[in-house]
Amino acid sequence: MDLINFRVGQKTISLKILDILLTERYEGNLTSLPNGNPSFLGVKDYMGTPTPIFDLGLILNNQSSQDINRALIDLLIQYEQEHKSWFQALEHSIINGTAFEGARDAKHSEFGKWFYHFQTDNDDLKAILSRFEQPHSQLYSLPEQLFSLVNNSQREEAKRLLSKEKSTTYTKLIRLFESAREQITLDHKPIIVFTTEDGLKPHIGLLVDQVEDNIHCNENEIKSLSELTNIGFEIDAQTKKMMRGLIKRGETHSVVIDPSAIFRPEHLKDYEPEETETYGLF
Repeated sequence: MDLINFRVGQKTISLKILDILLTERYEGNLTSLPNGNPSFLGVKDYMGTPTPIFDLGLILNNQSSQDINRALIDLLIQYEQEHKSWFQALEHSIINGTAFEGARDAKHSEFGKWFYHFQTDNDDLKAILSRFEQPHSQLYSLPEQLFSLVNNSQREEAKRLLSKEKSTTYTKLIRLFESAREQITLDHKPIIVFTTEDGLKPHIGLLVDQVEDNIHCNENEIKSLSELTNIGFEIDAQTKKMMRGLIKRGETHSVVIDPSAIFRPEHLKDYEPEETETYGLF
């Protein structure tokens, strides 16, 4: 059996290659229709066939990948602002001789608590985040150095050191926050996988984050659904209906999906086709 693996959030799903008609870059250009299913994004007309599009992120993770990325970007904006406020407070303290109430332990700061526990499968983002530790730790070591100088009547030297660190370490850290957010945005290029039941017409479209690879496996390599709970799947009725099993190879695993199990909304009978650009086969 030949399958294609796709990434959805931190999960990998597999589709039989014979179930895939084509893929298309998702541009958000769908026709919206009233529907109670939150994973139903709308309808895409393909060669005269109105095709319902479903967000696999919502089905598998109860949250779309776009929303997950947006939440992460917002969190990084929050942590960047906290660092700006922290540094401004430190500046005010050194220049004006006021008390400094900011954190002095990099690992126990709010960002540090998050940073040292955050995990991602995005290698590009991981590479950027790996560059945070040095400037972040160096910045949080500043208060001890600066107040030591101030206590030894060397306030001007403390100001010079603060100015130097602002133009180097602090600036580097702020730029890393910007780079991390940009990377999250750039890496998210979702695609629609049009599935088929007869090899000719599209049945439904599934929104995924990216294509991973193709694999060949035997039927006996597909494990039962009971093993899915061990890898973080909460299986509701809709999700369970479309899952056919789990493929485990070493430390990697993927979930085999049967797209024909997803119900096609009845309201498509009122859909009026629109002409759309023709895309090549997968």
